[in-house]
Amino acid sequence: QAVPAGSHVRLNLHTGEREAKLPDRENAESDTREERRKKRLGKVDVDANSFTSEELKKALAKMKASEKAERKVSFLFLKQCTVQGLKKKFRPIEQLKEEFEKLNMKIETDYEIMVKLISKFNSSASTLEEKVAALYDLEYYVHQV
Repeated sequence: QAVPAGSHVRLNLHTGEREAKLPDRENAESDTREERRKKRLGKVDVDANSFTSEELKKALAKMKASEKAERKVSFLFLKQCTVQGLKKKFRPIEQLKEEFEKLNMKIETDYEIMVKLISKFNSSASTLEEKVAALYDLEYYVHQV
């Protein structure tokens, strides 16, 4: 049997029957989904028949125009971001390493760290605990790659 939208439906496990309760009009919790949507949207007319085809065409044309404008702006931005512009914004890794060495900080790339971990693992002087630790650390770096 069809049940009105917003009704409370349950399956009675003792009898095996499905039961439905019609919503109370005074109780706000039992409002139908449509009524809750109308309350949320307020006085906005969301009826699908309220828009004419001309209104929809105009709205679509506005959307297409704004999309073209966004594409044009993003193209101009990409055009400004030339290789020379990027070189001005970012410094090479070698220069950064030199600056950090002046601060008594040594910066290593992931590749350099991975090479050290592999050599530690292959070293006969390393203990079993050091080799296991090197494998765990290596797993972390390989997972990033």
